[in-house]
Amino acid sequence: MSNSLLADAGQRLEQALKYTSLSEDAIASLKYPKASLAVSIPVRMDDGSLSVFQGYRVRYDDSRGPGKGGVRYHPSVTLDEVQSLAFWMTFKCAALNLPFGGAKGGITVNPKALSRLELERLSRGYIDAIADFIGADVDILAPDVYTNSMIMGWMMDQYSIIQRRSSPGVVTGKPIAMGGSLGRESATAMGAFFAIETIVPKFDRRPQDTTVAVQGFGNAGATIAELLFHAGYNVVAVSDSQGAIYAQSGLDIPKIRQFKNNARSIKDIYCDDTVCSITNHDVLSNEELLTLDVDILIPAALENQITEANASQIKARLIFEVANGPITSTADQTLEQNGIYVFPDILINAGGVTVSYFEWVQNRNGMYWTLDEVNQRLRRKMVEETERIWAIAQSRFIPMRTAAYVHALERLGEALDAKGTRRYYNGH
Repeated sequence: MSNSLLADAGQRLEQALKYTSLSEDAIASLKYPKASLAVSIPVRMDDGSLSVFQGYRVRYDDSRGPGKGGVRYHPSVTLDEVQSLAFWMTFKCAALNLPFGGAKGGITVNPKALSRLELERLSRGYIDAIADFIGADVDILAPDVYTNSMIMGWMMDQYSIIQRRSSPGVVTGKPIAMGGSLGRESATAMGAFFAIETIVPKFDRRPQDTTVAVQGFGNAGATIAELLFHAGYNVVAVSDSQGAIYAQSGLDIPKIRQFKNNARSIKDIYCDDTVCSITNHDVLSNEELLTLDVDILIPAALENQITEANASQIKARLIFEVANGPITSTADQTLEQNGIYVFPDILINAGGVTVSYFEWVQNRNGMYWTLDEVNQRLRRKMVEETERIWAIAQSRFIPMRTAAYVHALERLGEALDAKGTRRYYNGH
């Protein structure tokens, strides 16, 4: 999986390079990660046994500032996967003009199989192992798959113990009481919502006349579905890992979200009398949801959901990638040929890292913003960069994904070239 992710990212990078005048020095610098670390993390389990877990941290590029990226806990985590995600983060931070480079981390573990005490020992052990590799001015951690604010709090606390001083800036996505930022948990969805609100009017569409399907009903997917519902969009389908629910007349997203929180999965609420009474609905698979005839499709689950195998069946006109890498590069070609506009993950889901940046700034300044201030700053940043990337796409007649990479590459190139190039040293 990870190799295909990196290969896809590489293909998209090659496509974007055709529309830039990046120096050969900058291109060479972006081919490899700056630093990669693999560590072993011994953890004393509750039954007295010792388990050793593999952990990773990759800092891909820091030409624009310290590395920035999440830490994921998952059985499939590998060094290759972490490197691929760090590569993506490099371009995401540049596309949003954040003063960060790209980084990522992970531990190969099934966190659901651990007790809370074991999870804490693992999290603190990870920081013990990588403490010399990270820092508020070097590489800043954040939550990702199966990590949350509690885990980030443990990590920040452990780093502070090692440094013998309070070090809130080394980790973002922390609990509010430990220096976290208001608005961080909803930031990915909120940023996507601001981007959607910027794009939809360009297609002469009104919310009330626009149908939406959301694949993935986790934190980001459920939040974006509810934001769109309250904005007047007709959200007709949502799904989680167990399946999808669809109603042509529209779904009551707040009620479905409430029932999912209680039932734990959308599948569990299909036959609940109360939910069934909300509206007549059909039960679909995740694959069927992707091919619904809707105006907007939002993949907010896992990578590689739209591939060469099903791209020709996609009917939505606009696709907003809230998940990382939900569309393969080969599928991109089919979607473009069919007149479908894809708005890429490095723009659409960048609200999370943007508010992580806000948290880092607040930690360094010691002054904290209200939720309204956070959301206003996030809106300004998302709208500004969405408009810039849209303008690049329109002026150069290229897809939005390519335009986003071009936009990021130009900023990365400026930073890399500022240190000197062969052309400079040769006196040209």
